[in-house]
Amino acid sequence: FRDQALTVAIAIAVSLVVSMTLIPMLSALKGRPPMAFPEEAAHPQWQPHSKWQKPLAATERGIGVGVRGFFFGIVWLFVRGWRLVVAMVGPVMRKASDLAMKPYDGAERRYMKLLPASLGKPWLVLGLAASAFVLALVAAPMLGADLIPQLAQDRFEMTIKLPPGTPLRETDNLVRDVQQVHAKDPGIQAMYGVSGSGTRLDASPTESGENIGKVTIVMAGGGSKQLEADETEKLRTTMQAHPSAQLDFRRPELFSFSTPLEIELRGQDLETIQRAGQKMAAMLRGNPHYADVKSTVEEGFPEIQIRFDQDRAGALGLTTRQIADVVVKKVRGDIATRYSFRDRKIDVLVRARESDRASVEGIRKLIVNPGSSRPVMLESVADVVSTTGPSEIHRADQVRVAIVSANLRDIDLGAAVSEVRQMVAAESLGAGIGMHIGGQGEELAESVKALLFAFGLAVFLVYLVMASQFESLLHPFVILFTIPLALVGAVLALTITRSPVSVVVFIGLILLVGLVVKNAIILIDKVNQLREAGVAKREALVEGARSRLRPIIMTTLCTLFGFLPLALAPLFGSPGAEVRSPMAITVIGGLLVSTLLTLVVIPVVYDLLDRRSDEYYRERGRRHREAIEGVDAGNEGLASDKGLDPA
Repeated sequence: FRDQALTVAIAIAVSLVVSMTLIPMLSALKGRPPMAFPEEAAHPQWQPHSKWQKPLAATERGIGVGVRGFFFGIVWLFVRGWRLVVAMVGPVMRKASDLAMKPYDGAERRYMKLLPASLGKPWLVLGLAASAFVLALVAAPMLGADLIPQLAQDRFEMTIKLPPGTPLRETDNLVRDVQQVHAKDPGIQAMYGVSGSGTRLDASPTESGENIGKVTIVMAGGGSKQLEADETEKLRTTMQAHPSAQLDFRRPELFSFSTPLEIELRGQDLETIQRAGQKMAAMLRGNPHYADVKSTVEEGFPEIQIRFDQDRAGALGLTTRQIADVVVKKVRGDIATRYSFRDRKIDVLVRARESDRASVEGIRKLIVNPGSSRPVMLESVADVVSTTGPSEIHRADQVRVAIVSANLRDIDLGAAVSEVRQMVAAESLGAGIGMHIGGQGEELAESVKALLFAFGLAVFLVYLVMASQFESLLHPFVILFTIPLALVGAVLALTITRSPVSVVVFIGLILLVGLVVKNAIILIDKVNQLREAGVAKREALVEGARSRLRPIIMTTLCTLFGFLPLALAPLFGSPGAEVRSPMAITVIGGLLVSTLLTLVVIPVVYDLLDRRSDEYYRERGRRHREAIEGVDAGNEGLASDKGLDPA
């Protein structure tokens, strides 16, 4: 979000320069008489002195008249068109303005009745505001939490993992069956799959083997979050007929994040860790909130082990190295020669027949001393058994771990983490087993810490800026009361829209820090100006609130309408709207509620905390006026010394 922060900061800086330079200049032009310029003597027109120059002079005059006529014609058409548009739209706009002002006038009258009553009962107002803030804090944990909102895309991928040792043909048949069953689904535009892996460019470096197939599903019409969820459930239902298959659904990675839920089970004894991992995986598979459960505690691939008997081999005059080399050459093969075909060299691989090496019994019957007068079979010098190889061992911080991961279904990340902790507390995983919940839950916790620090830093910087401008430590503190009020609105908006708390929501809260204080700054600054002019505190609060009501409402509505398209983008299927919408919802809710409460709460807080007398403000206003008059007098004297008109 660094680019977004830079964009907002640069845009605000440029708007500040424009508002302090261009806007005052344009405002000064209104009602200003036209500027008079001294008349200058017309320059004599060039006259030809010979016959051959006369056509050039005529051409020059013709081009000049044509160009001037063209540009003046364009200007005339523009002015006439603009006047016509104003004549047609002007009455409509005035009527719309009158209609829009009627609700504002009514709101202003009611506000002028509410504010004096609120100033008369300050503790009631503060009690209601504090109650709203406490309710927001209570409701915030109920919103749930996600790292980043789930982003609906036009495609996703399903990985099918069959038991180790499954032939490629069986894997491919299953992938084809899935494609045939769902190819005519109205929500699916296209499906294509890959069975097994090897030296292909699309082979996965981490998931390889003939027992793995991948199906990519392209959604029809761009897809939506609900449509994607429905198709995912249909695929899971289809795969229930193959209980030995493990499923994993993935979207294209726009952000590099871990699996939503990753549980690390740590211990020293490998068998205890394996049992704990299997138990944890079974608990998650039995809960409808978790899907595509995977565990690193899995059986290894089937293999044939050859255990040599050195005594028997030695009695027959053989060594284990010789026997191993012969077995490798007969099973894997050995390049005996190269066949030359045109400009190519083709390897000639020599090995045993398929029937002699396709089974354990065939391996046992392999001759390990070819060329000898007394053939010796492998089973005579070794025990050949079929078994399962060891699974990979994962380590974290030099400790053995089993990792159980899962996707989430109809539950947010924060609730899933809490539920897993409750499941483990209710049913022990075994002695000596420690649990650490990682994945996106860990990333969410780290992100929240960083964003809370950024939020606090933003509040501190805003306070410093206001303290330097107001030349007071109290008034910025009063203005900061708008931030808790903004949190109330943000929680309310997220609750209404059922949006969980995420990193995007925290970005919206940081934006709110700079937005919500503007209204209070406008109000407090006007109140201070009135008090410096000699108006009593209560009257200054009422009059300042009345005079600043319109600019506060105007700036708030402009900001709200600016964020409204982002908030409504998911309704129109805008790509990536799920990521941007929570930020806009947070800003709209926080700014709207904060503005409504600021108009009442901030004057009440100011009235309670500002104990300085009216005489103090009148004296401060007198000093400011004297300083300004001194500067003006100095400017007039400087202009007189230079012989200029001070006016």
